[in-house]
Amino acid sequence: MSDPHTAVALESKPSSGATEIQRRFATPFLVMAVSNASALNDELRGVILGRAAVDPGVQRSNNGGWQSDGDFADWSGAAGEALLATAQAAANSATAVQTDEGLLYGAPEWKVNAWANINRAGHGNRAHHHPAAFWSGVYWVDAGGGEDGSARGGEFEMHDPRGILPAFYAPRLRYAVEGCLSAGGQDFFMPSSGVMVLFPAWLVHAVRPYAGDGVRISVAFNLSV
Repeated sequence: MSDPHTAVALESKPSSGATEIQRRFATPFLVMAVSNASALNDELRGVILGRAAVDPGVQRSNNGGWQSDGDFADWSGAAGEALLATAQAAANSATAVQTDEGLLYGAPEWKVNAWANINRAGHGNRAHHHPAAFWSGVYWVDAGGGEDGSARGGEFEMHDPRGILPAFYAPRLRYAVEGCLSAGGQDFFMPSSGVMVLFPAWLVHAVRPYAGDGVRISVAFNLSV
């Protein structure tokens, strides 16, 4: 006579049906092409290069290059004002406030600080994050591509906020799921002129050395409440 417990176990054997894969703990990374970028960039390029000619700049996360203080809004004129308004509108599209009645989309008025960056060959930024902010972002006035517009290094590097455990335990194993292949490591974004990105200020990021022979110009910013 067979064991009834064994029979039950065999009858409840899992099926080999379709597997649903859900992705949790996503990190938002907004990418947008700014409208009328050509005219905006011409104005910003002149303003930023002019500022660098009379201002020694500061040293923070930057390895080489020139970086202004966080007073970009004070000296960048109408072009800077338009750029930062675009950044705030983009952030509003992806921000909500938790209320007793549920989520209220949009955000309170942002406090903004921003700074300009100029990188030449070999310049980059060490890994860092931006304390005391909710969103951070970068806009590339001039990505410093070749004559054909091709990229010249200087990738924007993002570190997995879940930590290094997957890569530390088994460096060759990968989670074969879309958006998860870089778990425990880094992802990269190649800058383009006229493109803006926004990301959570706590996301650790860096900029790999620029490898072109031109000038890469960008504006970085923080949005806080």
